Amino acid sequence: MPYGYVRLRCYAPPLRVGDPKYNAEMIVRAVRQAETDGVTVAAFPELCVTGYTCGDLFLQTALIDGAKQAIARIASATADTGVLFIVGAPLVFGGKLLNCAVALCGGKALGVVPKCHIPNYGEFYEQRHFTSGIGASGEIALAGAAVPFGASLVFEAVNVPGLKVAAEICEDLWVACPPSSVAAQCGATVVVNLSASDETVGKADWRRKLVESQSGRCACAYMYADAGSDESTGDLVFAAHQLIAENGTTVAESAPFADGVATADVDLEKLLFERRRMNTFTACDSRTVPFTAAVAESKPQLSRTPFVPSDETERRARAQSILDMQAFALKKRLAHTGCGAVIGVSGGLDSALALLVTARAYALLKRKPQEIVAVSMPGLGTGERTRKNAAALIEAVGATGREIDISAAVKAHFADIGHDERVTDVVYENAQARERTQILMDIANGCNALVIGTGDLSELALGWATYNGDQMSMYGVNASVPKTLVKYLIAAEADRVPKLKKVLTDILNTEISPELIPAKAGKMQSTEDKIGKYELNDFFLYYVVRYGFAPKKVLWLARCAFPEIDAEPLRQTLKNFYSRFFSQQFKRSAMPDGVKVGSVSLSPRGDWRMPSDAQADLWLAELDNL
Repeated sequence: MPYGYVRLRCYAPPLRVGDPKYNAEMIVRAVRQAETDGVTVAAFPELCVTGYTCGDLFLQTALIDGAKQAIARIASATADTGVLFIVGAPLVFGGKLLNCAVALCGGKALGVVPKCHIPNYGEFYEQRHFTSGIGASGEIALAGAAVPFGASLVFEAVNVPGLKVAAEICEDLWVACPPSSVAAQCGATVVVNLSASDETVGKADWRRKLVESQSGRCACAYMYADAGSDESTGDLVFAAHQLIAENGTTVAESAPFADGVATADVDLEKLLFERRRMNTFTACDSRTVPFTAAVAESKPQLSRTPFVPSDETERRARAQSILDMQAFALKKRLAHTGCGAVIGVSGGLDSALALLVTARAYALLKRKPQEIVAVSMPGLGTGERTRKNAAALIEAVGATGREIDISAAVKAHFADIGHDERVTDVVYENAQARERTQILMDIANGCNALVIGTGDLSELALGWATYNGDQMSMYGVNASVPKTLVKYLIAAEADRVPKLKKVLTDILNTEISPELIPAKAGKMQSTEDKIGKYELNDFFLYYVVRYGFAPKKVLWLARCAFPEIDAEPLRQTLKNFYSRFFSQQFKRSAMPDGVKVGSVSLSPRGDWRMPSDAQADLWLAELDNL
């Protein structure tokens, strides 16, 4: 897969306990299927060549020799595949029996990684058979060759930049200092865990948390390949609970006792960016084993709205969390200054969210919502629908509403500066935005209040705000909330508060518009006609700012996520994004305080420090040359 994507798979194939020959056939069959499916790295369970539950049979020479012979057969039968796959087997090294992970690719055993931490508590009695691999290092004869052996091995793909794979085995993850932590510092971007984790009540949740936290701590992709129900059930049962996590988030999972397969596409460039960004991520040396990886031409499955969780339960919880962050931040600012709140309400999305947040902050302060001064300021392009929705929302929230028509003041201003009011240019539009800000600031001065900013993250990125107009406030509660998320937060509040549902639903269904130019033939001014769909711009914003991807990769990702849009319109929208993003930085450099609620923020005091006169030529040229 191009642009740093690789496909990973964890699988528990059919197994017979104590039958390496049969197990080898099942592993080969699984590797062949993985190759067909475009998998680059495949992981199998702990001791899968023999079965984990062999007990004292592990001390039998016949089983140990059978495992080595099975590995040789697996290597020979997969000589024409580029899939890197890792299987578990008992192997003798230095006269001791060790529980090992064997990495194979292209018909060769690339290296062997021993298990470091051997559990001997509860239901586990591995020390009866196995010795720790800590400190063991050298070479082992396997599959007709002398193969590197040791816990510090990292397998590096020579043809896939950034693909470095390390392995650890089951208990190694569950200890205080997992070997994978060192492997990640040695450059491993993918960690494979070969596991035989028996199933008990509540263990699946704990296992998932461990995998997610380790992948986040190591900024890596973590593959947890769990043993399945074909293991002996004399005292234990195994559920093939496969997990793949990427930087703290589970991206693929098989339910316990299901099919035992988990497959995911992970982005190595994203992981490497995260490590560059975290200057506390230290590096160390390792023994690197090169290999040539299988590279498939396929496309990842991507969310079209990366700022909005796809799971409904998670979305509901996320919405309340974000609203709380906004409200608690505003509560602190109001309490510190001893001020009230003045807010302009237009009947649109952003001001609706800001008013909802302000009301929540007032509830936290145990202040009455009537103390909020909400000002509706219809102007030269304001439609009746938004005017009515502004009034209805103010009433539903319980704020004190004021309506001030700015039309006469703006026309007087046009006369003062000699502007023909029939010319609906940028002067015509921005004069209205600045008039509204002036009104809000002066009202706030008169009642000891702060002007609450309504502009969102998407507008900041695109510079879709009038400098010293709606760009300015005394505290911006929506400053790190993108437009696609604004919509969902409002929808969540509409569902949560019945008295708000009607007006909020109508606001959600209204065309996004600054309403600065009068409607023509019944069609109101459209923001997205001018700057492109917010769904696209938010998609670009996420991958440009959060991960620093090159324009060609951002465009490729967009084509994967939006296959119904032709390549050229996508390219032009992305060019427009870059042009506006660079040229409008001066507005962000002077933006007021505002709370950060997510992983992307454009605050000049925090996450984004960019010169206002930086050139976009390099980024635009890359798109022009595609």
